[in-house]
Amino acid sequence: MRIGFILIGLSICLPGFSQAYSKLIENSSKAEKSQKYQTFTENGAWCWFSDPRAVYYEGRYKRTYAGWIDSYGNVTIGYYDHTSREIKTIILQDTLQKDDHDNPVLLFAPDGRLMVFFTRHGDPGPTFLYIMKNPENITDWDKQELYLNDMEFYNGFVNTNTYVNPVMLSGENNRIYLFWRGVDNKPNYSFSDDLGNTWSKGRIFVLPERIYEMRRPYMKVESNGKDIIMFAFTDGHPNNEKENSIYFMYYKAGSLFNVKGEKIGEFGDLPVNPRQASVVYDASITKQKAWIWDVAMDKKENPVLVYVKFPDNLNHIYCYSKWDGRKWKTYDLINSGPWFPEDKVREQNYSGGLVMDHENPDILYLSVKRGSNFEIEKWIIKGRKWWIEAVTEQSGIDNVRPFAVRNACVDNPLQLLWMQNNFYVHYTDFFSSIKMNILP
Repeated sequence: MRIGFILIGLSICLPGFSQAYSKLIENSSKAEKSQKYQTFTENGAWCWFSDPRAVYYEGRYKRTYAGWIDSYGNVTIGYYDHTSREIKTIILQDTLQKDDHDNPVLLFAPDGRLMVFFTRHGDPGPTFLYIMKNPENITDWDKQELYLNDMEFYNGFVNTNTYVNPVMLSGENNRIYLFWRGVDNKPNYSFSDDLGNTWSKGRIFVLPERIYEMRRPYMKVESNGKDIIMFAFTDGHPNNEKENSIYFMYYKAGSLFNVKGEKIGEFGDLPVNPRQASVVYDASITKQKAWIWDVAMDKKENPVLVYVKFPDNLNHIYCYSKWDGRKWKTYDLINSGPWFPEDKVREQNYSGGLVMDHENPDILYLSVKRGSNFEIEKWIIKGRKWWIEAVTEQSGIDNVRPFAVRNACVDNPLQLLWMQNNFYVHYTDFFSSIKMNILP
């Protein structure tokens, strides 16, 4: 297994200013090819703006649950049982839409019933909500169709839905907040105080200046599950932005705050302009657009973000920014190479991807181009060093979009899932499998 470390430089003066890369020191031992790892599903894919995609849940059983959409457009849920080691799957909705933006996301109710949310990409139709009839039983479900966009209130705006991110706060009597890209292609929100039976009317949450039609910020969501929700977001899509920056804010007790704890607004009041939030990476200074990939919180509930910046579309620089209570500590990790889709025109900012272990955001999983293919690596920050461990090596096939299983404690054997591409031309033209970091 290839293991090494990087001595890192550090940028803390201004958001987005960074440093030259340090030398990687590694030994010659080898990791496994991705084909040797166990397969969760032979046919499944996901995007990275709907989460969580996989969750460990321990009740009567010890199981890791995951959701994906296959190459036929079937929305599928499955679990890996840690005792029997068997995998079971069920199609919740067949032929929804062949589009990897439509992957389902998972939220467990307090009684162990799984709630699954998904929507069609860019569609005026509903957000779908499936709820288990019985805890830990994936065979029987109740189904709802949620029309959350309030088109009376937003008369004349575009009615659209993409991505879903549910959060439950135990400190608010298990209120469920749902965030999605809705009216006018902006981040929207709704909430439910009765475990998903009824929902408030959707409202626009983040509203940048409309310098062009349908400008769409991309947002990632994290929560402690009790009283805090964190948000990391952009000005828009890097295809459409000359300067795409990264911003951060958080919710607590009905208000919104910047990273310093300064109140910037009331939740449910006017939408937030990105520049009201804290600037983590300022593309107006660097002139290098960026895209958010993940947000998490450390043990002190300080935010940690990972994102990609683009000197140009052939160079995707993975970045890590951590708030230490006074300032952002920002690291350039590695140039991961160019985009991975075979289509060479439409999505040149589709990186292999990187995520954090949300139970310990000092641990990252990266998809990096090594030779002719993208491979999965585990990076751990220890003091001022990054320790790197190859998860896959010499696979001969691309391995992208890693996801660290939520609620997987340190001794859990299944920490990581990722997409292994047989081919990936475009988000509507793919055939991928979902792999697990477990060897047979």
